[in-house]
Amino acid sequence: MKTTKFAKKEDINRKWYVVDAKDQILGRLSCQIASYLRGKHKPVFTPNVDTGDFVIVVNADKVKVTGKKMTDKMYYRHSGYIGSIKEKALKDRMKEEPENVIMDAVWGMLPKNRLGRAMIKKLKVYRGPEHGHAAQKPELIQITK
Repeated sequence: MKTTKFAKKEDINRKWYVVDAKDQILGRLSCQIASYLRGKHKPVFTPNVDTGDFVIVVNADKVKVTGKKMTDKMYYRHSGYIGSIKEKALKDRMKEEPENVIMDAVWGMLPKNRLGRAMIKKLKVYRGPEHGHAAQKPELIQITK
């Protein structure tokens, strides 16, 4: 009788990957990144263990969206006080904080628990083409359009 192998924390080998977001569609890019952060590309994937890898995203300010999302998509914040809701269009957010746009899109595709919070910490997003993780020898991965 064969038993199913479950990944343990000490058995996981983490790699570093670099993704170039230039001219990529935001949703499709985020979906692929979330898959690498969760570890779904590995044969040892276990849903209740963080088996994912580190992902570095460069050129976050050059990501694209389809349709009229750049003007129509709104992001909302609320402090909890009456009348304190704030809204910001994607176009404005891309000018000020393109890193957080990608972080929010990827966070929407991860589990909303302590496992997901551990996974999102392995995502590093940079506005331009430079990043400070050359010592980890990251591999470049191509995201399919």
